[in-house]
Order: sequence, then structure tokens, then C-alpha cells
Amino acid sequence: MENQIIDAMTIQRTITRITYEIIEQNKNLEDIEFIGIKTRGIYLAQRIAKRLEQLEGVKLPVGELDIKLYRDDIHKPDNHQLPDVSGSDIPVNITDKHIILVDDVLFTGRTIRAALDALMDIGRPQKISLAVLVDRGHRELPIRPDFVGKNIPTSLAEEIHVHLSEVDADDGVSIEKY
Repeated sequence: MENQIIDAMTIQRTITRITYEIIEQNKNLEDIEFIGIKTRGIYLAQRIAKRLEQLEGVKLPVGELDIKLYRDDIHKPDNHQLPDVSGSDIPVNITDKHIILVDDVLFTGRTIRAALDALMDIGRPQKISLAVLVDRGHRELPIRPDFVGKNIPTSLAEEIHVHLSEVDADDGVSIEKY
């Protein structure tokens, strides 16, 4: 049974707060590119970029990163070829840019590790920051977000579900015990 813990208005406020934190920590906004991890990270990145444009009048590019071939829980081919990142859409050259990687939930850190590997195959950013809507803990890798919407401590018997209107019926975050 799912229990909603964050509603649509709170998600909107959280995105605004993350946007203000990005503005405060970055003097030169023009060097930033948002890259959302498929699927919900893309829509969160677009929302943050839109809010930043409303607040600062700066339109920043938003890219899409597909990390499925970089995951360490998928068997890798024996021929050691580089994975195809054709599912990604990065609109500008990321070399020497400040990339703000955006995802919905940070859990073990393995998704972010895969995203870092994928980014390095595309280019060499000057800096990579991480923005997440929800940090639920239980890290298995030394990865820490720079911008966090909500810290929601969970047990391993719980799962966080982020719902965004672009993919789901509505906006919200729920927790489910299984």
C-alpha cells in the first residue's frame, strides 16, 4: 500500500528551493548545462531550468542521459566495446561545462555512478554537481548530492515512488512497504 508523503505543491516548492540553491552557488550560470537521468530526472531537470529562466532570465540547455547500458547489474558484452549512448540527447558539448546531473531518487548511488561513466564517454565536464528530489539514504558508493529536495530516511523494506505529471497522472512522492 502506497502512502503519499509529498504532494504536488510541495514538489513545486522543492524545485524552486533547489533552483535558488543553484543560483546562490554558481556565479556564472551560462556555463551550466542540466542533464536529467531518464526518465523522471529529465522532467525534473526541465522544471529546474524553466524555474531558473523565470527567476534569472537565463535559458540553459537540458540534456537527457540514458544510463541503462552503463549499469553494473546488467551483463556486459565479452567484446569490451563501448556501450551505445544513442538513447541520450545532449544538446551541446559538455566539455569544460558545469554539468548539473538531475535524478528523482538517490538510493545506493549506483545509478549516479553509471551516469558519471556515461558522461565521461561523451565529454569531459569541468565540474559535475548532483541534484536529486529525494535522498533516501542507504548508499553503497561514496556519492553525495549537492542539491537535495527532501531527505526521506527509509528502511530497505520500503520503496520511494516519484510521480510526475509528464509521465504519471499527477505529481507526488509516495512510500510503499513491501
